[in-house]
Amino acid sequence: MRAAYIEQTGPPEVIQVGELPRPEPGPGQVLVRVHAAALNPIDLYIRSGLVATPLSFPYIIACDVAGTVDQVGPGCARYRAGDRVWGSNQGLLGRQGVAAEYAAVDEEWLYPTPALLPDNEAAAMALVGITAHLGLFQFGRLQPGEVVYVPGGSGGVGSMVVQMAKAVGARVATAAGSPERLELCTRLGADLALNYKTEDIPARLREFAPEGIDVWYETQREPNLEVSIPLLRKHGRMILMAGRTAKPVLPLGAFYPRNCALLGFAMFNATPEQQRRCAADMIRWIEEGQLKPIIGRPFPLAAAAEAERFLEENTLKGAGALAGKVVLEVGSGQ
Repeated sequence: MRAAYIEQTGPPEVIQVGELPRPEPGPGQVLVRVHAAALNPIDLYIRSGLVATPLSFPYIIACDVAGTVDQVGPGCARYRAGDRVWGSNQGLLGRQGVAAEYAAVDEEWLYPTPALLPDNEAAAMALVGITAHLGLFQFGRLQPGEVVYVPGGSGGVGSMVVQMAKAVGARVATAAGSPERLELCTRLGADLALNYKTEDIPARLREFAPEGIDVWYETQREPNLEVSIPLLRKHGRMILMAGRTAKPVLPLGAFYPRNCALLGFAMFNATPEQQRRCAADMIRWIEEGQLKPIIGRPFPLAAAAEAERFLEENTLKGAGALAGKVVLEVGSGQ
């Protein structure tokens, strides 16, 4: 089968595309005929060696997948051959990735694909959607009527946060860096979309939420807590899920007297059952028309190295030319 893989960690140029043996599904696994795989910053960290994780070479890249069940392994009960599925958490903690024509995946990490959702969009929403859901609800305990702020509302996680918060009746403010992305944020449901290049974000947020922000979902890698913490409401919660090398200053005087909370998490620490609850809500919102995955740029499997380079430039290096997700289109799908 054709696959995008590495034989060693390093820059995007270490990614090869070539033939590897087709995997066989083991107990509790299904063999997925992959139609799309989405890329995330964690894929860049693993490929570069920045994050030390067990790797078996050749290591196939990418952790988000969508496709069709081709074969069912022993003991599987959830899926049959021909079922459309999507999922995440592959390529992590010793598991092989999914940027290949076939992938053997534990069925506990897979979910049924809504009938009208294309495979490339299903892959695009996987990690970012589960991440957004965990942050908002498991950690942020978001309630209807509360106020949410998320920087980067046109990005992968940010676009999911905007839509999910609106789906449960929250008021949502966000920020982006161009008129086109601000318009996208508004289409996704944001009540307030601010241009971080030209507007005074703290002043506008005080106007929008005079009593403060209930859930601040921080997506930036270098957050300025001296600015953001004072904007929280009493009992406000700040979600942190990025910034491996960041060391921001914490203004304690604006933090603890108002019973605020800082909550950090990584989605790959969540159990299959916790992630399945996220996926169930995502599927329902997709079917109800309340959630729309955003694809920023598709690449063919043969251009996997170029795709990771593009993602790296627009996330870790801050080029800012990406709204939504980078997706590898692997095979013919719906």
